[in-house]
Amino acid sequence: MKNLLLVCLLPITAFSQKLTGFTTQRESTQVATETLFLQQQQNERYKNHLKELTQEPHIAGSKANERVRDYMADVMRKAGLQVEIFPYDIYLPVMPGTAYAEVVEPVRIPLNNKEYIHHEDPFTTNPELPIGFNAYTGSGDVTAEVVYANYGRREDFQKLEAMGISVKGKIVLARYGGNFRGYKAKYAQAYGAAGLIIFTDPGDSGYAKGLVYPEGPYFNESSIQRGSLLTADWTGDPLTPFEPALPVDGKKKIVRKKPEEVSGMHSIPVLPLPYGSAKEIFARMKGKPVPTGWQGGLPYTYRLEGGPDLKVRVNVHQERKIQRVYNVVGTLVGSEFPNEWIIAGSHYDAWGHGATDPNSGTAMLLSLSESLGKLAQAGQRPRRTIKIAHWDAEEQGVIGSTEWVEQFRDELNAKGVAYFNADGAVSGKNFGGASSPSLKGLIIDATKVIPYPDSAKSVYDHWRKQNPNPPIGNLGGGSDHIAFYTHVGIPSWSGGTGGPTMYHSNHDTFYFYEHFSDPSFSMGPLVERVFGIAALRLANADVIPYNVSRYGTDLRTHFEGLQKAIAAYDKTENKFSFETLLKAADDLKKTGEACEAALKNTNVANTKAINAELLVLERQWIDPEGMPYGNWYKSLYASPDPYSGYASAILPGFQYEVANKSTANLTMWEQKYLAAIARLKTKLETITRLASN
Repeated sequence: MKNLLLVCLLPITAFSQKLTGFTTQRESTQVATETLFLQQQQNERYKNHLKELTQEPHIAGSKANERVRDYMADVMRKAGLQVEIFPYDIYLPVMPGTAYAEVVEPVRIPLNNKEYIHHEDPFTTNPELPIGFNAYTGSGDVTAEVVYANYGRREDFQKLEAMGISVKGKIVLARYGGNFRGYKAKYAQAYGAAGLIIFTDPGDSGYAKGLVYPEGPYFNESSIQRGSLLTADWTGDPLTPFEPALPVDGKKKIVRKKPEEVSGMHSIPVLPLPYGSAKEIFARMKGKPVPTGWQGGLPYTYRLEGGPDLKVRVNVHQERKIQRVYNVVGTLVGSEFPNEWIIAGSHYDAWGHGATDPNSGTAMLLSLSESLGKLAQAGQRPRRTIKIAHWDAEEQGVIGSTEWVEQFRDELNAKGVAYFNADGAVSGKNFGGASSPSLKGLIIDATKVIPYPDSAKSVYDHWRKQNPNPPIGNLGGGSDHIAFYTHVGIPSWSGGTGGPTMYHSNHDTFYFYEHFSDPSFSMGPLVERVFGIAALRLANADVIPYNVSRYGTDLRTHFEGLQKAIAAYDKTENKFSFETLLKAADDLKKTGEACEAALKNTNVANTKAINAELLVLERQWIDPEGMPYGNWYKSLYASPDPYSGYASAILPGFQYEVANKSTANLTMWEQKYLAAIARLKTKLETITRLASN
């Protein structure tokens, strides 16, 4: 009863503040809508969805994943959404294939590559759970000496080279973390390695952090991180960049690349191992001790080389072929503006049971579908269209969402208001997220009206703690927002509650979730409330409530950071100056503030024209030429980092120069960014004029 009272009472206080984008008349209706919405969430309903979704391992392309597909479609149909299923034929590995390793000399020791069974967790007994493997690995059977390469980052291989240590013809041993695992394979192959072993170090997740599974939430000596290695110059199906991978037996024929034309599928064999297996290698290495920062958590002095007396075998064989996957999209058509879309999505395919990643997000979105459906049944259908999307084959390379975006690129350009991403939305109790600048204010405001479970505080108060402003990160790579944000230019947000996870392991089960992530099953409904309130405000506002002044604020911060980074290596006589760019950012902030002030007194008669301009603001960052490391990435504002994969590259044109310690193209990028800022400023000035009439 205490929590119910908080849900009912907290919005009343919070709503004393004016809602951005709403007229006074519309605001009272929105308050009523949100109050009703906040009464819909049920911990038990969320729990039941999560348990059903995680009954069995369901990797992309499997029959088990199709059963998850059908369950999601059924739930959303019963909730009153219009459900469509979109099939795609993509180039996928036949998983897991053959994958094992052993120490060959000085003693023969098979190396475990599958998680232990823990009878307290019945899900770990499922015979369909896969061995440890990486998708899109090369195939091969190699026996060689060993070289340790820390995290396998570009700078780590450069450091080995500087120390005179060659990996050519060797098996590289690298720990997870620091970059996307595909780049570890890319750099190992580029430097001539014969194979690669990747392991999770206990210093990063294991006994060095705390109790290990099943006693605690950290990796035990058998836990293995699986994952894709794909590093093509685009995101999505490796054979169909820029085009959707529509069914090969469909009416529209898509020209597909030949696999040998795609450089991001590596040729060397790669195998993930648990640290219980990695220790058998480290215990026998006899080379020089590692430099500062390279020591991990195993009880050995980490060494750079194993020496000629230590031989390790890696045997991997993995076929690839065209396989069918499915996106499931439910639509609640807007009552007034059906051609303006707010999209919330999460992938549903998993490496195993996938309780935290991804299906905590899937379960949350199913619950959100039901809550929004009940509002519609009560006569409170959203004014704009809300779509709930469940993407397939994300784990193999963010494929399902990308193919859908490529299929509906023109419509998204015309209709896309925002994309909310819920990949692994619940893995703990700490709320956080990352977004494009224009959505930061919306997310912050939404958290102010939502109670934090078993607390008198709001989510906002719990989130910010001692900070006057809660930190909202910047989006880059790693999940299903990529195509929306960096390819098309749809404002995007990714968020949820975090904590330790059994990331990509067979131990990411419902049992793990219930005991360590969210025992009360209250965090899923919390995230649903944030997603729902933010979506409803975007859907129902008279004027789309973008935080337009934030562009200038964030730009200044990023320009200042770049200025320092470039100054550290720029030794040219005429050093590049950010003075013009900083002035442009400040001018943009002032223009944004004037725009927001004008919108507070918006003439309702002009909202159609104003929203048309607001809708394309983010698209002003889209550059037809794209980035030098892949022209599929079109946004001048944000991109996945081309050297780490996961990280966010904000202002990626400049960031690419910094990563390569180059000054050759700084002036060219300056002109591109000044032009984009000018376009954005012109749009804001137009909106201000419309709002002032």
